[in-house]
Amino acid sequence: MTTTRRLVLASGVFYLLTFAFSIPAFFLYEPVLTDPGYIVSDGGDDTRIILGAMFEMFTALAGIGTAVAVYPIIRRHNQAASLGFVTTRSYEAAVMIIGVIALVSIVNLRQAGTAEGTDDTAMVAVGQALVVVRDQTAIFGPGFVPALNALLFGSVLYRSRLVPRIIPALGLIGAPLLLASVLARMLGVHDQSIFAAIALAPIFFWELSIGLWMTFKGFNRSALATLGLDEREKVA
Repeated sequence: MTTTRRLVLASGVFYLLTFAFSIPAFFLYEPVLTDPGYIVSDGGDDTRIILGAMFEMFTALAGIGTAVAVYPIIRRHNQAASLGFVTTRSYEAAVMIIGVIALVSIVNLRQAGTAEGTDDTAMVAVGQALVVVRDQTAIFGPGFVPALNALLFGSVLYRSRLVPRIIPALGLIGAPLLLASVLARMLGVHDQSIFAAIALAPIFFWELSIGLWMTFKGFNRSALATLGLDEREKVA
């Protein structure tokens, strides 16, 4: 396996790992997100929350990996867009980690509060504030940034023909829809409406399809040759 194929494979696997980690993380977080009194509860499932935090952290790191792994290849087509993709992925991960810290802080405060008998009303207020922080990171990170990722990475793939154009077209179509949905949510126009689900669908299938394609098929050989690469060359 050549260096080029290994990099494309790594990027594809990282894409699939973002799905593998993020979906269970959402369900593991459920108790702390839906129970306002979790921070003062006696029987909190802290292990479950910490495991969800670990999965969320792995999701963030895998997201960075999707861009870093493929950067040496796609920069040959458009260095500015490729660097922008690495930057937006890194920003998305940083915002996600803030959300992770907020939820882990609830667990730590619950344990400290239970032991020291801290005022329950104050603890609940603090806990709800931290949940709000986490909810906002979900909007400004994985809610908003995937649209920018799709515009940057999708445009490179569409123009370079490294993959069938239908795949990046999904991302390029979904990006403005997702941006409109997130902006509407920020302005209070809707909250998790049907439009939000419709707007998210193209981005979901774009990221899943590009992850599967890069993992199992790789980039188009003739397109790689146009960039000065083929399966016998190493990426400089």
